[in-house]
Amino acid sequence: MFATTVGRAVVAAATVLALTGAQQPGAPAVGRGDRLYPAVGDPSYDATAYDISLDYHGPGRPLDAVTRIRARALTALDGFQLDFTGARVSSVLVDGRPARFTRQGERLLVTPWRQIRAREAMTVTITHTSDPHGLPGDGGWIRTRDGLAMGNQPESAHRVFPCNDHPSDKARFTFRITAPNGITVVANGLPLGAPRVSPGGTTWTYRTAHPMATELAQISIGRSAVLRHTGPEGLPLRDVVAAADRDRLAARLALTPGQLTWMEAQVGRYPFETYGILDVDTTTGFELETQTLSLFERRVLLAPERLAAPLMVHELSHQWFGDSVTPAAWSDLWLNEGHATWYEWRYRAEKRYGASLDQQARSAYQRDAANRRLAGPPALPKPPARDQLSIFRDNVYSGGALALYALRQEIGDAVFRRLERVWVTVHRDGNASTADFITLASHVAGRDLSGFLRGWLYGKTTPPMPGHPKWRQGAAPAKHT
Repeated sequence: MFATTVGRAVVAAATVLALTGAQQPGAPAVGRGDRLYPAVGDPSYDATAYDISLDYHGPGRPLDAVTRIRARALTALDGFQLDFTGARVSSVLVDGRPARFTRQGERLLVTPWRQIRAREAMTVTITHTSDPHGLPGDGGWIRTRDGLAMGNQPESAHRVFPCNDHPSDKARFTFRITAPNGITVVANGLPLGAPRVSPGGTTWTYRTAHPMATELAQISIGRSAVLRHTGPEGLPLRDVVAAADRDRLAARLALTPGQLTWMEAQVGRYPFETYGILDVDTTTGFELETQTLSLFERRVLLAPERLAAPLMVHELSHQWFGDSVTPAAWSDLWLNEGHATWYEWRYRAEKRYGASLDQQARSAYQRDAANRRLAGPPALPKPPARDQLSIFRDNVYSGGALALYALRQEIGDAVFRRLERVWVTVHRDGNASTADFITLASHVAGRDLSGFLRGWLYGKTTPPMPGHPKWRQGAAPAKHT
């Protein structure tokens, strides 16, 4: 464990040097250099906290906003980049004094009034608007029948607020949202006191107790009911539903405490301060594991239990795999989706909602070769082809889960379960890579698994499945939703 942690620190430092070394000292970065999304993020500073104030004026109108970012420079800075697009910027302050800024594509380039020294803390305050009228598929704000929600994955938070929009730069968040009286607002984390009501509107304040990637931010604004109950060991639960859906969704929402208990039996205690489900009356084409408040389309929640319940566990398991332990780069997406699919498979099989675990794995094995040809191996997915969401393909979902099934076949169930628990403990509240997973798996198993796992995660062809020599390829690739 110690060697793995030290190795991650060395790799992170080397990455920063590699990305900034070719630039002039203090010059703004041009993206973080992520293999799949190279233009977003700035490696020259570390954002530590966001304080986001929004003033909501009603459906279809831009929100007035102020975003305050606390950050620490990782190198001397004469300028730096924030990811932001689609709205007006009125002013930028650095440590309380005006800074020059310019827009360049989806980047906000900031020149502070003085050079920021390496390791020095700074506060950046941006006064701007936040426009909910992006194009379909752009991500960011999701318009619902009575308000707004957010869908920022993979790199669309900067369509809502200025940020360092890469999952490797996690920070704590505070949200302060003012909305007309009668509107309910819920965000990640827990409320800081009761809402403040005035004739001009109600202000709601929420804060996360743990660091969070920008892509996991969530704000719900609408005429909603907040249903509060208790989970395992007194965990506060809150679900956000349309007021008219209280009774229709009661049976579905009642599944959550048991699902939390089931997941904790697999990998250990739930990693955050609260959990709940956000019901949105719109069609997104996806469900989303926004931290502490998973977004679900109403049509999914109203589907038969055998269909809805495994998907609820899929998003719940992301709170460990993807939210608490966040990928170091988008090529590590299989660590999120492969694990979530694995626990979805396990839950479906144990609760008898469908096929057995072996049957689900065999079906995935049959289409894995086609998935690799179409979209790449699980840990080396091809870049997005049509739009930003096109990296969310079956190769990282069932392909990632299939690699975990193969690993369990190779090292045995007891060792595999121990690995899963150690993984979410060692990397809690941090970032981790595929290389970290291979290293830890080898350590827990007591033997070198790098060749075995690299074949499953990076190979152009599907390896033979341990314990199932008769399994064959042949099915067409699946279209994942």
